[in-house]
Amino acid sequence: MSCTPSVQPGITRFSGKLAGWPRSTELSKTVPLSRALAARGHEVVHAFAGSLQTPRGDLERGPGDAATLEFREIPMDPRYPRYKYSFRRRRGMEIRYGHAAADFIRRWKPDAVLSGNTPTETQEPITRATAECGGRFYYWVQDFYSLAVDKLLRNKIPVAGGFIGAWYRLLDRRQFERSSGIVTITDDFTPILAAEFGVDPARISVVPNWAVIEELPVLPKDNAWSRRHGLHDKFVFLYSGTIGMKHNPAMLLELARRFQGDPSVAVVIVSEGLGADWLRRESAAAGLSNLRLLPYQPFAELPALLASGDVLVGILDEDAGAFSVPSKTLSYLCAARPLLLAVPMDNLTARITRDHGAGLTVGPRDLEGFLAATSFLHASPAERAEFGRKAREYAELNFAIGKTAATFERILNAKP
Repeated sequence: MSCTPSVQPGITRFSGKLAGWPRSTELSKTVPLSRALAARGHEVVHAFAGSLQTPRGDLERGPGDAATLEFREIPMDPRYPRYKYSFRRRRGMEIRYGHAAADFIRRWKPDAVLSGNTPTETQEPITRATAECGGRFYYWVQDFYSLAVDKLLRNKIPVAGGFIGAWYRLLDRRQFERSSGIVTITDDFTPILAAEFGVDPARISVVPNWAVIEELPVLPKDNAWSRRHGLHDKFVFLYSGTIGMKHNPAMLLELARRFQGDPSVAVVIVSEGLGADWLRRESAAAGLSNLRLLPYQPFAELPALLASGDVLVGILDEDAGAFSVPSKTLSYLCAARPLLLAVPMDNLTARITRDHGAGLTVGPRDLEGFLAATSFLHASPAERAEFGRKAREYAELNFAIGKTAATFERILNAKP
């Protein structure tokens, strides 16, 4: 998003999230932030990448929105979803998108840009363009793309991969140095930024990720969406969101195997892409009729979709560690349903779930523990209800958009 000056004295012209990148609910989450900042008197352009295979929020100005809010799609190669998992082909498309975003910044000349979920080489022209037009760039760190690429390539091509990984790290270091401030989603990232990129902790602001609780009311299981899909009278283990490199779809397959003899239980996966395609092939080969795959649903359907689940499932591979905080789990917390997470135990979402009694957590490779937890939750309605109550309680205390918008306003208006 980007912003121009409001007529109110003392309000700095600034730009919000410019590049929303493939995460299942990132755009859904940041759209209300753009709306809230516009409502506080700023002129906001919420710019986003086209051609992404991911759920989106409502990307059009509505009758209740401030006149200072604009949504702008930055064109992206329409073939991107086809080559999303091909590093070589995808890289060129991402770089071109970065230059298109940079061209928009040069034309619009915002006072500040807040950009996150953006691959390192895409971010590079965005940071340069912001500096060229005299703006302030704020790096919104959702995970560490350069570290993930470095590790992946070192494993695949040990010698050349080391040089390529070092290049990505160098780019990230330059971008952090170019930034007027750095926003992270967890305190866990501060020592990583200091050790890997030499970032002074004093330059870091922590704003925990949130879900759009204002648009995620608690609904009954028996609703129009669940009836349309024949789920209103079944016990549903629900996974909704991206299944990619940082996930282990085999655990969902084994979950379906565990309950394949019980026609009252369904395992529902709402996703698209590589992991969903793998599950479709493997479940068909295994004859698992209880595993249902659905494409991404409109954001307006999300409350009813989540309400259809009796247990909401999240999975994250061990390699992700503290680097990833799945937004899907934050939306899960709003639904007043128990969470079952197979994620690294030091991950922020695992800690929230454990510390606030919102569900059960197991390690990402603990298949036996994962399946035992599914059996326990299936057989324990009282415990499910208590987990769900505490999940919603946490969301109501922490996800109000007004509080989050005020925090970002202070960050963006502060002098570097």
